[in-house]
Amino acid sequence: MSNVLLIGGSGFLSGTLAHLAVEHGLTVYALTRGLRPLPAGVRGIIADRTDPDGIVEAVDIAQRAARAGSGWDLVVDCIGYEPQDARQDLEVFRDRAAQFVFVSTDFVYDPAHRAFPQPEESEHYLTTGYGGKKRACELEFINGDAGAMRWTIVRPCHIYGPGSLLGCLPTHGRDPELLNRLRAGDALKLVGAGTYLQQPIYAPDLAALILSLMGNEQVDRKVFCTAGPEVVESREYYRLIAETLGARLRIEEVPLEAYRAAHPEHASFLCHRIYRQDRLRAAGLAVPSTPLAVGLQAHVNSLLSR
Repeated sequence: MSNVLLIGGSGFLSGTLAHLAVEHGLTVYALTRGLRPLPAGVRGIIADRTDPDGIVEAVDIAQRAARAGSGWDLVVDCIGYEPQDARQDLEVFRDRAAQFVFVSTDFVYDPAHRAFPQPEESEHYLTTGYGGKKRACELEFINGDAGAMRWTIVRPCHIYGPGSLLGCLPTHGRDPELLNRLRAGDALKLVGAGTYLQQPIYAPDLAALILSLMGNEQVDRKVFCTAGPEVVESREYYRLIAETLGARLRIEEVPLEAYRAAHPEHASFLCHRIYRQDRLRAAGLAVPSTPLAVGLQAHVNSLLSR
C-alpha cells in the first residue's frame, strides 16, 4: 500500500486531499501543529515547521510507524509560503521521499503581462507579495538540490468547494456573508462589474489531479497550471450561486482604476485568469472536469448545511 505524507492536512485543500487519499486506500499521514482535527483515517504527525529538528524527528518516527523503509511514496506541501519552507522541504525530504508535490498558485504571474491563455512558461513573474513569495518557493525547487527525489509544482487558480468560503473577485472574495447578501437581494459590488474571466477549479478535482501525479515519471521537475474545465466571467460564478439559492443576482460596478489604485495588493485578482488543460492531458493526469454549476451547487449546499 502506498504511503502519502501531507504537510498540512486539516485545511481546505489539504483536508480535501487527505479525505480523497484515504478513499483511494492510501496510508495517509498529515504533518500539522495539531490545532484542528484531521479527516477520518488520517494519522497525525504533530510538529511545527519553524522547528527544523522537531520536523525531522517527527517525520522519521512516522516513517518507521508507516513501515516506509524506503521513504514516503508521495509528500505534498499544501501550505508552503516562505522560501525557507521550500528549502526545508528539500533538506528534509530529498532522502526521505520518492516524489514531492509543491502547491503554488497562479498568482506567481505578473498580472500586467498575462497571456490568454497563460502558459506555464513566462518571462514575467511577481517578486513581491503572496505571488512573489510563492514564486520564490518554486525557484528553490527549480534551482535547488532534490537529489533523486522527483518533484512537481502545481499552480491552481481560484479553488472552490466544500470546506471554504465562496467568492472569487473583490469586493466579495471569500465573503462569509455572500449567501446572506444574495438571499437578501443586496447588490454585489464587483470590480469591473465582474467581467474578468476565471477558470475556477473544484477542490476534489485538484486533489484527484495531485494524486494522479504519484508514480508518473512524465511529471518529474515539471510545472503545471491547474484550472477547471470552464472559462466564465466572474459574474457568472456569482450568478450560478444566486441561482442555486433561488435568488437574482444584482451587481453594482466598482470602477476598476480607482479600486486598483486604492488596493495594489489585489492586482492579481484584476486580470483574466485562463489556461489550457493540454499539458495535464498529455501527461496522463486526472484532468479537472466538474462543471462549475455542479461544483458550486455542492459548495453552496455544504455552507447551507452548517
